[in-house]
Amino acid sequence: MGTVHRREAVHDDLQHRLPRGERSVPRGAAGRRLGAGAAAEQLRISPMTNVTSSLAHQAYRVVRQRIMRGELSLGQVISRRKLATELGMSFLPVSEALQRLEVEGLLESRPRAGTRVRIPTRDEVEGHFVVREALEVQAAILFTRTARPAERRELRTLASRVDSLAAQPMRTLVYAMLHHKLHRRVAEYARCPALTDAIEKTHALASIWLGLLRHPAPSDAPRRHEQLVDALASGDPDRAAAAVREHVAVGLHRTLEVLDPYFRMRRDHRETFVRSERKQRLQGIGVPRRSSSKVRYQSV
Repeated sequence: MGTVHRREAVHDDLQHRLPRGERSVPRGAAGRRLGAGAAAEQLRISPMTNVTSSLAHQAYRVVRQRIMRGELSLGQVISRRKLATELGMSFLPVSEALQRLEVEGLLESRPRAGTRVRIPTRDEVEGHFVVREALEVQAAILFTRTARPAERRELRTLASRVDSLAAQPMRTLVYAMLHHKLHRRVAEYARCPALTDAIEKTHALASIWLGLLRHPAPSDAPRRHEQLVDALASGDPDRAAAAVREHVAVGLHRTLEVLDPYFRMRRDHRETFVRSERKQRLQGIGVPRRSSSKVRYQSV
């Protein structure tokens, strides 16, 4: 027996003495055949897996972007078949994308009802604002101590733009982007990364509701955000904290008012999802017009 064959025989004998789960890949001709087969199998599976994962990510970005922009409204049913056809994909990546969005709390599914943009409960909205107040009050207090003069001036300019856009219904998307930027800047200039991350997560969900606040309420102060920044830039932590509490309280009241038709729809249709746009409008729910623009894959 040659040296190579003796080594292979010893290796095989040792492998038989080991528990099955601890045995390595066989050596010799059989091992080479198995190794080649495993490599070929990997070559067959990996490209398809990667393609599916990439398509799922693209579908995820498109749907998430539409939700955040208000192109898909609360309670709007999403057809997997139509979405797959529109994006030129199979059901598998689309289903993976929708499941991911469901885990994030942006979608909800029910057996025999389908998938829709998630409608929050009243308790969830109120709980969200409790958390938001706690986080943003702390950010305001830190801001009064750490923000630099140039950063305070930046926020004054940004707040002025936000308030001017609030009265322009046709510029809802720009308003939402600048409003989010204003609150993010306050958190960033508080110079506490953990606090900034927490605030960012709370605003991501609330941005869906913000898209419904297309018009300022008659009771809203015309310089609502400018007044908030005035308090933040004063350097007085007590004044800043009080201003944030009032700002959040007004936001809660307005959000509950606008979401009331959605709460009713969730209550009245517990087991089914309303698919008809006509029925949604009869319940006081606005359904955005479909955009005819081409689908673009953009980072969100």
